[in-house]
Amino acid sequence: MNSNRSLRADRPLSQRREILRLAVPAFLALVAEPLFLLADSAIIGHLGTTQLAGLGVASAALITAANLFIFLAYGTTSIVARQVGSGSERGAVGAGIDGMWLAIAIGLVTGALVATFAEPICALFGASPAALVQAVTYLRVSALGIPAMLVALAVTGVLRGLQDTRTPLVASVAGFSANVALNLLFVYGLHLGIAGSALGTVLSQYGMATALVLVVTRRARQLDASLRPHPARVLRAGLDGIPLLVRTLALRIVLLVTAWVAAGLGDVPLAAYQVAATIWTFLAFSLDALAIAGQALTGEALGAGDIARARSATRTMLSWGTLGGAALGVLVLATHSVLPLLFTPDPAVQSALAAALIVVGLSQPLAGFVFVLDGVLIGAGDGLWLALAQVVLLALYLPLILAVRASGPSLLSGTDTVAGQAHAMTALWLAFVAFMTLRGIALGWRARGDAWLVTGATR
Repeated sequence: MNSNRSLRADRPLSQRREILRLAVPAFLALVAEPLFLLADSAIIGHLGTTQLAGLGVASAALITAANLFIFLAYGTTSIVARQVGSGSERGAVGAGIDGMWLAIAIGLVTGALVATFAEPICALFGASPAALVQAVTYLRVSALGIPAMLVALAVTGVLRGLQDTRTPLVASVAGFSANVALNLLFVYGLHLGIAGSALGTVLSQYGMATALVLVVTRRARQLDASLRPHPARVLRAGLDGIPLLVRTLALRIVLLVTAWVAAGLGDVPLAAYQVAATIWTFLAFSLDALAIAGQALTGEALGAGDIARARSATRTMLSWGTLGGAALGVLVLATHSVLPLLFTPDPAVQSALAAALIVVGLSQPLAGFVFVLDGVLIGAGDGLWLALAQVVLLALYLPLILAVRASGPSLLSGTDTVAGQAHAMTALWLAFVAFMTLRGIALGWRARGDAWLVTGATR
């Protein structure tokens, strides 16, 4: 009797350790990326304002092109984890190889399209002619690295599904460190300008992708899994990724429309929004570590047919995500009047940014809840529901954010312009938090039911 009680007591402890084992390396890898990207921006920023503006345009286009295919990581994690849970590690690695070949095919096509249409893509952002030249140069060179970016995404998904988040961490730190070193060499040593920075990034991306592929192919050889592409299975992997592609596209539209509304409010609100959005993204990367653990653990538990373990892990990660969000929110609220001083000397932007950060800080517990549940449902392979829900949420959000744009003139027309700009920022971020609230309600409703708890090696 006492031994059974001891086993039940040890189970939650073991589960918490498993979550930490996956989440901590994932957190470090996720946080490493924005930190090294900031270093890249600093290197190019010292070339001049025009080059930095060009980088901003090209990076927005490049990140959008890559993030549309995030399903290569998320979907692969779910599929591989289910195979692991069902006891078929060979099948797991085989599914991962299919995802890798799919990433190569998509990457080659996307890279060619981005390189070919680099100029009209960059022109959509309305940058100055001088900045446009820099943006096109950077984007055309960077397009060569898109296949490597997508392969790295897919292989990272394989390793996460195999419950390995340490190898992606090592690869990320090594790759981004090499990126900074190569950029310094090419930009300042060889005087290649913004093209040198892009070239350094491309080389580091191929190095990182190659290292990750070698890890997976070595595991495949150990398990006698085929490395050859299977067209039918690769096609199926692509079709399975369509729901997550739709989900991601709907999310990207939410962010793009929000930025468009901020731009319509004027330069000061746009500048404040850009910094607040950057801080929001950094916080999201931090909380996404638990979402990644949720993907891997949920997929494995459902693959093993253990619904109770899937629900137990979800409850634990939800409590951690909410508490983690609360801790980050307190930190933002405590520094909301100090952080603006680090980003801009303009008092008007500082005031608008401080107002935005209050809303950002208060919303972090909600963000932690949403991100964890999103990861759990992705891990369960519930992509079709996520896609449909996100499209509906986008439709509900558009009237809210457009109402902010319509009310912009009245908010800004008062005698106190600085206060009006701060009010406009508050209204913008309240609309976005309303979207997050609707998203949390939808995800919570789905998680309370049983439709997403499909067991077995495949959904």
